[in-house]
Amino acid sequence: MGDLAKIFKAYDIRGVVPDELDPATAEAAGAAFVRVTGADAIVTAHDMRESSVPLAEAFARGATSQGADVIEAGLGSTDMLYYASGSLDLPGAMFTASHNPAKYNGLKLCRSGARPVGRDTGLTEIRDMIESGVPAYGGEPGTVSRRDILKGYADHLKTLVDLSSIRPLKVVVDAGNGMGGHTVPSVFEGLPIDLVPLYFELDGTFPNHEANPIEPANLRDLQAKVRETSADIGLAFDGDADRCFVVDERGEIVAPSAITALVATRELAKHPGSSIVHNLITSKAVPEIVSEQGGTPVRTRVGHSFIKQTMAETGAVFGGEHSAHFYFRDFWFADSGMLAALHVLAALGEQDGPLSELLGEYTRYVASGEINSEVADQDAATANVRAAFAGRPGTAIDELDGLTVSDDAAGWWFNLRPSNTEPLLRLNAEAGDDATMAAIRDEVLALVRKK
Repeated sequence: MGDLAKIFKAYDIRGVVPDELDPATAEAAGAAFVRVTGADAIVTAHDMRESSVPLAEAFARGATSQGADVIEAGLGSTDMLYYASGSLDLPGAMFTASHNPAKYNGLKLCRSGARPVGRDTGLTEIRDMIESGVPAYGGEPGTVSRRDILKGYADHLKTLVDLSSIRPLKVVVDAGNGMGGHTVPSVFEGLPIDLVPLYFELDGTFPNHEANPIEPANLRDLQAKVRETSADIGLAFDGDADRCFVVDERGEIVAPSAITALVATRELAKHPGSSIVHNLITSKAVPEIVSEQGGTPVRTRVGHSFIKQTMAETGAVFGGEHSAHFYFRDFWFADSGMLAALHVLAALGEQDGPLSELLGEYTRYVASGEINSEVADQDAATANVRAAFAGRPGTAIDELDGLTVSDDAAGWWFNLRPSNTEPLLRLNAEAGDDATMAAIRDEVLALVRKK
């Protein structure tokens, strides 16, 4: 049995295979998942990692041992599993370690309707049941069957975004040897898109670069290919293809906040007056644009459980995070990088200008990006920064998630948040111009890193 304390995270189960996560743990997790959800049937999918099939099969053994039927969707992206859970109205299990290196694997769980299972919504119960021993089931075991979900997923996404009348587009997609290589061809089929594929071969060893597009180094090949082929746009997916990053026609990386503002504008055109959820380190441009478009911006803490919970409470039509997770009410409040990509392609293809010009109106400020600092005492370092800014004329302080300090008159803000898993403080700063942003960034970093 694996190291349960180490592998049960806030939102999922994840660890090194087989030292921390092994088939025995996966089998027990399958049995516990059925006990906790009371499910008669569940649906599973897995990514391209070598360890994914053995783990998925073990999980299915555990689930069927408790009398539940298992529908195996086979290879898929995480948002394809959400589609399966939502459309079949069944709890689901996705085997993936997302953007983590090859030696890792993991398990994302959801209840029927793609409702998340996290630390406070079932994951702790599952861990405790595995630790104490899952009770035996006296009835007949369940059955295992296979079902192809991919076409239904692709067709469903295209009912949510109309691409039928867009102009022809040349699109470079870097799948990073991850699940985008499996899903993109089906989703793009029949669309006026000249697809230039990069690293579509499914390979869980990630021979070209890590499937983690939030790191700029992993976008270099995409940027070069966009320029080389004079493409209209570049898209990069992470390992389980639930996040999507965008590169414009110049090969420049587009901030996820600009994509949030663009998609929010499109959704508000369809659903006037709706709420749009954004986390507190999204660009200030997002709530400004939402308000200008007649919508209601709703600010949350960082983390998908907070976004999904707030969306459900407010009935928000869309939610976006700085990390390129995009959530849709029409997709069971779940996140889908592919659906966000289709919105961008539709917006680009419905007009004649280049992407950089289209996104210009959604990009108003200069951002630092997330900067990590290793500190021995997160609380003391944060208090040091708070003391330095408290009482300054014009500054406002809030502590919804870490420390956020803003000066609306001067046009800057920053947020300093502790990592949940490492001895790090994460800084995000934004201002109206490069010099102001750099000054605030450097002042905060000097305080944080003061020995």
